[in-house]
Amino acid sequence: MSIETIGGINQILGKYNSKDWAKSADMSIENPSDFKGLDFKGLDESGQASFSDMLAKSVKDVNNLQLEANNAIQKLVTGKKQNLHETMLAVEKADIAFRTMNQVRMKVIDAYKEVMRMQI
Repeated sequence: MSIETIGGINQILGKYNSKDWAKSADMSIENPSDFKGLDFKGLDESGQASFSDMLAKSVKDVNNLQLEANNAIQKLVTGKKQNLHETMLAVEKADIAFRTMNQVRMKVIDAYKEVMRMQI
């Protein structure tokens, strides 16, 4: 995916809307960038992180990458930063992280549907 202008960057970032993403999974999100309600205490009794903690940390990391990409774009557009390569790396890193998270989300939803179809 090549980006030749700043408009191209905004076009790519404009495709990803967290509210639409959550809506497609029948989830309710008031403020998708607010992670204050999540519990990041860390490890359980066995010394390993639980799946929910790992998932919450991953979502927070992806959100941080997207915020960093947005900041890099703003700095480039306003002239505070002249390095296009760093901006492109931040945007691509955020894009790859978001796509990966979306694929994991789809696998979790598929697994949930499969479990719900099981006969007891």
